[in-house]
Amino acid sequence: MALKSPLPSRNSGQSTPFPSFANFRTNASATRLPYTVHKIDISKNTQKEPWFLAINPNGRIPALTDTFTDGRTIRLFESGSIMQYLVEQYDPHHKISYPKGTRQSYEVTNWLFFLNAGLGPMQGQANHFHRYAPETIDYGVQRYQNETRRLYAVLDKHLAASASGYLVGSKCTIADIAHWGWVTAAGWAGVELDEFPHLKRWEERMMARPAVERGRHVPDPHRIKEMLKDREATEKHAAEAREWVQQGMKDDAKK
Repeated sequence: MALKSPLPSRNSGQSTPFPSFANFRTNASATRLPYTVHKIDISKNTQKEPWFLAINPNGRIPALTDTFTDGRTIRLFESGSIMQYLVEQYDPHHKISYPKGTRQSYEVTNWLFFLNAGLGPMQGQANHFHRYAPETIDYGVQRYQNETRRLYAVLDKHLAASASGYLVGSKCTIADIAHWGWVTAAGWAGVELDEFPHLKRWEERMMARPAVERGRHVPDPHRIKEMLKDREATEKHAAEAREWVQQGMKDDAKK
């Protein structure tokens, strides 16, 4: 979706209800940052249109534009980059971050990169082989589900030792926000959170936070858990998504 910034907001962003965009929505909600949303219909390849590629050359969501300190528009893409920008620009009191250069700040960066280089890509591939592949490929399903479980186990062990119950220090930060959108959708990848009691407790605690509740329903109601309880609805949604994912791959292969 594209977030466009009406006064007094400086922000505008693009996305659709996917884990990485849930991160942005919650971040903006936590900092009470005004923003305008432009919903992207990726089933129609809107993210491949020239106007969007000018914001994110990779044609992926989320993406964001803002009025920078010099008065000119700045573009941000990739969820980790967006989240770091938002706290640097809009979290002066460090509600969801720590002062730059502190031990805790570097630890937040550790976990942010853990998500962007590890959990996100691995769970994303688990989603693909479990839900979107045209045929069942056991090796692909098992490889990425098992790697997702391994990374969940890393988080579970870390949270078990956390005095606050959050990933870094004494409070919820962008490290937690970045992970929540993926962990709450574990079932879509075929992974059960019950295997990871500390991570499950953390996910439930995150879900109960007002900023998460506000942010997760933008631009559409966030109903992944409810849908996963209805097998027929889940299979219907997966079949529809599989169709446009496969078509998108064919279109990309032609370029």
